[in-house]
Amino acid sequence: MSDVTSASRSTVPLVERTDLPAELRTPELEAARIELARGLSEHALIIGDVVLSSGKEAKYYVDAKRAILRQPWFGVLGQLVAAEAIRVGATAIGGMTMGADPVACAGLAGLGADAASRGDRTADQAFFVRKESKAHGLQRRVEGPLLTSDDRLLVVEDVVTTGGSTIQALEALEAEGRTVVGVLTVLDRLAGGAEAIQEKAGVPLTALVTIDEIYGA
Repeated sequence: MSDVTSASRSTVPLVERTDLPAELRTPELEAARIELARGLSEHALIIGDVVLSSGKEAKYYVDAKRAILRQPWFGVLGQLVAAEAIRVGATAIGGMTMGADPVACAGLAGLGADAASRGDRTADQAFFVRKESKAHGLQRRVEGPLLTSDDRLLVVEDVVTTGGSTIQALEALEAEGRTVVGVLTVLDRLAGGAEAIQEKAGVPLTALVTIDEIYGA
Protein backbone atom coordinates (compact mmCIF):
# COMPACT_ATOMS: atom_id res chain seq x y z
CA MET A 1 0.00 0.00 0.00
CA SER A 2 1.37 3.39 -0.92
CA ASP A 3 0.32 7.00 -0.53
CA VAL A 4 -2.60 6.24 1.74
CA THR A 5 -4.45 8.58 4.05
CA SER A 6 -7.13 7.96 6.64
CA ALA A 7 -10.51 9.31 5.63
CA SER A 8 -12.23 11.54 8.14
CA ARG A 9 -15.86 12.46 7.50
CA SER A 10 -18.36 14.05 9.82
CA THR A 11 -21.36 12.69 7.91
CA VAL A 12 -22.27 9.28 6.55
CA PRO A 13 -24.36 8.91 3.38
CA LEU A 14 -27.83 7.59 4.15
CA VAL A 15 -28.41 4.54 1.96
CA GLU A 16 -31.81 2.90 2.19
CA ARG A 17 -31.15 -0.66 3.33
CA THR A 18 -34.35 -2.57 2.63
CA ASP A 19 -32.20 -5.71 2.40
CA LEU A 20 -31.70 -5.71 6.17
CA PRO A 21 -34.02 -7.89 8.26
CA ALA A 22 -36.87 -5.95 9.84
CA GLU A 23 -35.57 -6.87 13.30
CA LEU A 24 -32.41 -4.85 12.60
CA ARG A 25 -34.32 -1.79 11.35
CA THR A 26 -35.80 -0.69 14.66
CA PRO A 27 -35.06 2.97 15.53
CA GLU A 28 -32.57 1.93 18.22
CA LEU A 29 -30.66 -0.47 15.99
CA GLU A 30 -30.76 1.85 12.99
CA ALA A 31 -29.15 4.53 15.17
CA ALA A 32 -26.51 1.99 16.22
CA ARG A 33 -25.89 1.02 12.61
CA ILE A 34 -25.47 4.63 11.49
CA GLU A 35 -23.05 5.24 14.35
CA LEU A 36 -21.09 2.14 13.32
CA ALA A 37 -20.93 3.42 9.74
CA ARG A 38 -19.68 6.77 11.02
CA GLY A 39 -16.92 5.06 12.99
CA LEU A 40 -15.84 3.03 9.97
CA SER A 41 -15.82 6.14 7.78
CA GLU A 42 -13.75 8.17 10.23
CA HIS A 43 -11.31 5.53 11.49
CA ALA A 44 -11.26 2.50 9.20
CA LEU A 45 -11.44 3.84 5.63
CA ILE A 46 -7.98 4.35 4.11
CA ILE A 47 -7.78 6.07 0.72
CA GLY A 48 -4.96 5.00 -1.61
CA ASP A 49 -3.73 2.23 -3.91
CA VAL A 50 -3.62 -1.16 -2.19
CA VAL A 51 -3.31 -4.85 -3.10
CA LEU A 52 -5.97 -6.90 -1.32
CA SER A 53 -5.52 -10.42 0.07
CA SER A 54 -7.29 -11.70 -3.05
CA GLY A 55 -4.52 -10.17 -5.19
CA LYS A 56 -6.86 -7.58 -6.64
CA GLU A 57 -5.95 -3.89 -6.62
CA ALA A 58 -8.19 -1.26 -5.06
CA LYS A 59 -8.25 2.50 -4.51
CA TYR A 60 -9.11 2.17 -0.84
CA TYR A 61 -8.78 -0.19 2.09
CA VAL A 62 -11.05 -0.76 5.07
CA ASP A 63 -9.26 -1.76 8.28
CA ALA A 64 -12.39 -2.32 10.34
CA LYS A 65 -10.47 -3.11 13.53
CA ARG A 66 -9.32 0.53 13.71
CA ALA A 67 -12.93 1.43 14.47
CA ILE A 68 -14.55 -1.58 16.11
CA LEU A 69 -11.83 -1.98 18.73
CA ARG A 70 -12.71 1.49 20.06
CA GLN A 71 -15.69 2.69 22.02
CA PRO A 72 -18.42 3.57 21.26
CA TRP A 73 -18.18 1.40 18.12
CA PHE A 74 -17.36 -1.84 19.92
CA GLY A 75 -20.51 -1.28 21.93
CA VAL A 76 -22.83 -0.49 19.04
CA LEU A 77 -21.40 -3.41 17.07
CA GLY A 78 -22.21 -5.64 20.05
CA GLN A 79 -25.83 -4.45 20.00
CA LEU A 80 -26.19 -5.28 16.32
CA VAL A 81 -24.45 -8.67 16.42
CA ALA A 82 -26.45 -9.67 19.50
CA ALA A 83 -29.70 -8.69 17.77
CA GLU A 84 -28.81 -10.81 14.75
CA ALA A 85 -27.83 -13.77 16.95
CA ILE A 86 -31.21 -13.60 18.65
CA ARG A 87 -33.01 -13.20 15.31
CA VAL A 88 -31.51 -16.36 13.78
CA GLY A 89 -31.60 -18.36 17.02
CA ALA A 90 -27.83 -18.80 17.28
CA THR A 91 -26.23 -20.47 20.28
CA ALA A 92 -22.64 -19.52 19.35
CA ILE A 93 -20.94 -16.70 17.45
CA GLY A 94 -17.60 -16.91 15.63
CA GLY A 95 -15.64 -17.25 12.42
CA MET A 96 -12.19 -17.15 10.88
CA THR A 97 -9.48 -15.63 13.03
CA MET A 98 -8.57 -12.73 13.13
CA GLY A 99 -11.34 -10.99 11.20
CA ALA A 100 -14.10 -12.59 13.24
CA ASP A 101 -12.48 -12.29 16.66
CA PRO A 102 -13.55 -8.76 17.71
CA VAL A 103 -16.95 -9.18 16.05
CA ALA A 104 -17.72 -12.38 17.96
CA CYS A 105 -16.50 -10.89 21.24
CA ALA A 106 -18.59 -7.76 20.72
CA GLY A 107 -21.67 -9.90 20.07
CA LEU A 108 -21.08 -11.98 23.18
CA ALA A 109 -20.64 -8.81 25.24
CA GLY A 110 -23.79 -7.35 23.67
CA LEU A 111 -25.83 -10.33 24.80
CA GLY A 112 -24.57 -9.89 28.36
CA ALA A 113 -23.65 -12.23 31.16
CA ASP A 114 -27.25 -13.41 31.55
CA ALA A 115 -27.55 -14.63 27.93
CA ALA A 116 -28.11 -18.26 28.89
CA SER A 117 -31.03 -17.35 31.16
CA ARG A 118 -32.95 -15.75 28.28
CA GLY A 119 -33.71 -18.99 26.46
CA ASP A 120 -32.11 -22.10 25.01
CA ARG A 121 -31.60 -20.42 21.62
CA THR A 122 -29.58 -17.43 22.83
CA ALA A 123 -25.86 -17.36 22.06
CA ASP A 124 -23.76 -17.66 25.19
CA GLN A 125 -20.44 -18.70 23.64
CA ALA A 126 -17.96 -17.64 20.97
CA PHE A 127 -15.51 -19.59 18.82
CA PHE A 128 -12.60 -18.88 16.47
CA VAL A 129 -11.63 -20.93 13.41
CA ARG A 130 -7.91 -21.29 12.73
CA LYS A 131 -6.61 -21.29 9.16
CA GLU A 132 -5.03 -24.66 9.97
CA SER A 133 -5.24 -27.05 12.89
CA LYS A 134 -2.58 -26.65 15.56
CA ALA A 135 0.29 -29.13 15.25
CA HIS A 136 0.55 -29.48 19.03
CA GLY A 137 -1.62 -29.51 22.15
CA LEU A 138 -5.22 -30.47 21.41
CA GLN A 139 -4.68 -29.91 17.66
CA ARG A 140 -8.00 -28.14 17.32
CA ARG A 141 -9.00 -26.00 14.37
CA VAL A 142 -12.12 -24.58 15.99
CA GLU A 143 -11.10 -22.94 19.26
CA GLY A 144 -13.27 -22.03 22.23
CA PRO A 145 -15.98 -23.96 24.09
CA LEU A 146 -16.62 -27.37 22.59
CA LEU A 147 -19.45 -27.08 20.07
CA THR A 148 -21.96 -29.89 19.62
CA SER A 149 -24.40 -30.99 16.95
CA ASP A 150 -27.11 -29.12 18.85
CA ASP A 151 -25.40 -25.76 18.47
CA ARG A 152 -26.61 -23.24 15.89
CA LEU A 153 -23.85 -20.97 14.65
CA LEU A 154 -23.77 -17.34 13.57
CA VAL A 155 -20.61 -16.99 11.46
CA VAL A 156 -19.18 -13.47 11.51
CA GLU A 157 -16.50 -11.46 9.68
CA ASP A 158 -15.23 -7.89 9.79
CA VAL A 159 -14.91 -7.15 6.05
CA VAL A 160 -16.11 -9.21 3.07
CA THR A 161 -14.54 -8.75 -0.37
CA THR A 162 -14.36 -12.09 -2.21
CA GLY A 163 -15.62 -14.03 0.80
CA GLY A 164 -12.64 -16.38 0.82
CA SER A 165 -11.88 -16.41 4.54
CA THR A 166 -15.53 -16.77 5.52
CA ILE A 167 -15.91 -19.68 3.10
CA GLN A 168 -12.84 -21.33 4.67
CA ALA A 169 -14.51 -21.00 8.07
CA LEU A 170 -17.74 -22.48 6.72
CA GLU A 171 -15.85 -25.42 5.24
CA ALA A 172 -14.08 -26.08 8.55
CA LEU A 173 -17.38 -26.01 10.43
CA GLU A 174 -19.05 -28.22 7.83
CA ALA A 175 -16.23 -30.76 8.25
CA GLU A 176 -17.04 -30.90 11.97
CA GLY A 177 -20.75 -31.38 11.29
CA ARG A 178 -21.85 -28.00 12.63
CA THR A 179 -25.08 -26.18 11.73
CA VAL A 180 -24.79 -22.60 10.44
CA VAL A 181 -27.97 -20.53 10.78
CA GLY A 182 -26.64 -17.11 9.80
CA VAL A 183 -23.66 -15.15 8.44
CA LEU A 184 -22.90 -11.53 9.31
CA THR A 185 -20.23 -9.07 8.23
CA VAL A 186 -19.49 -5.64 9.63
CA LEU A 187 -18.80 -4.30 6.12
CA ASP A 188 -19.54 -5.65 2.64
CA ARG A 189 -17.29 -4.20 -0.09
CA LEU A 190 -19.93 -5.29 -2.67
CA ALA A 191 -17.32 -7.18 -4.67
CA GLY A 192 -19.18 -10.47 -5.06
CA GLY A 193 -18.22 -12.06 -1.75
CA ALA A 194 -21.72 -11.97 -0.30
CA GLU A 195 -23.11 -14.07 -3.13
CA ALA A 196 -20.29 -16.62 -2.83
CA ILE A 197 -20.79 -16.88 0.93
CA GLN A 198 -24.55 -17.29 0.63
CA GLU A 199 -24.13 -20.06 -1.92
CA LYS A 200 -21.78 -21.93 0.40
CA ALA A 201 -23.66 -21.31 3.65
CA GLY A 202 -27.18 -21.81 2.31
CA VAL A 203 -28.35 -18.81 4.35
CA PRO A 204 -28.38 -15.08 3.57
CA LEU A 205 -25.49 -12.84 4.58
CA THR A 206 -26.35 -9.80 6.71
CA ALA A 207 -24.07 -6.81 6.06
CA LEU A 208 -24.35 -4.20 8.79
CA VAL A 209 -22.71 -1.56 6.57
CA THR A 210 -21.92 -1.50 2.85
CA ILE A 211 -19.06 0.34 1.18
CA ASP A 212 -21.60 2.63 -0.53
CA GLU A 213 -22.46 4.03 2.89
CA ILE A 214 -18.94 5.13 3.76
CA TYR A 215 -17.16 5.63 0.41
CA GLY A 216 -18.88 7.17 -2.57
CA ALA A 217 -15.96 7.21 -5.02
